Amino acid sequence: MLSNRHLIFMEVASQKSFSRASEALFISQPGVSIHIRALEEQYKTKLFERKGLQIELTEAGQLLYKRLLTVKQIQQETEFDISVLQSSLQATGTLNLGASTTAALYILPKVMSAFNREYPLVNISLLNRNSEIVLEALLNKEINIGVTEEKGKLTNVTYEPFLKDQIVAVCSPNNPLARKKAYPLKAILQMPVAIRERGSGTLEAIKKGLQKSKIGLDNLNIKARLGGTEALKNFLVESDCVGFLSTRSVAKELKSGELTLLPFEGLRIERSFYFIQRKGEMSDLNKRFIKMALAIYK
Repeated sequence: MLSNRHLIFMEVASQKSFSRASEALFISQPGVSIHIRALEEQYKTKLFERKGLQIELTEAGQLLYKRLLTVKQIQQETEFDISVLQSSLQATGTLNLGASTTAALYILPKVMSAFNREYPLVNISLLNRNSEIVLEALLNKEINIGVTEEKGKLTNVTYEPFLKDQIVAVCSPNNPLARKKAYPLKAILQMPVAIRERGSGTLEAIKKGLQKSKIGLDNLNIKARLGGTEALKNFLVESDCVGFLSTRSVAKELKSGELTLLPFEGLRIERSFYFIQRKGEMSDLNKRFIKMALAIYK
């Protein structure tokens, strides 16, 4: 079992701040400092060093943090494996998920809700960031499972197919462009366009889809870049721009009439979502969550 001091150390290392760690742990800042000094005396070395207004882990601190992440993971997996032997209702543990925006907002909540009903004592958290950050969080052992777009090439990560998704062009029904039923794809070059931020899986899928017709993002008349699907949807409702979004993310807006499809001849953008895990670390908890997700969206 991890000691309280080790848990405090991990929070300071994660937050890179004694004050933020004290707020997160509901412990006074002097109390946090006392625990860190005690650990440094135990290991007979400095674990943190100040760099201006920031603190950074020393080499010893980095080694300790990586080892403790592994210990914490094993502890959580063991807790679940033992408790689930009794019944799923009594199973305890922690499932830390990470997903790109589309999956986090429009796909995983249904699975998380079903999983919570079957395993009500398992704590579930979800990191909602773009694909690049989710992958980084997985490699840093901040999450157990990630859901990202497209299959990467990292040898220390496993990629398991989840589901397919389609991206479509949409705009406000009040947009003058909505008066025409369809456009040749080249017409997109003359239209004002709003897109997601760099690092977004949706943006990468759009880039690949347009490249098939020899159209680059640099060729588009980009008027706005927005961080997040909801921000982009709200912007499109009020603007004369065209945007590309997952059909799952705009289903409600299309049904209510807040947004409308803008078909382009010969354009079909599809992408695949994958479960990502660190290679060699498939826990029973992970397996059960993925199995349930695949069953729901089969």
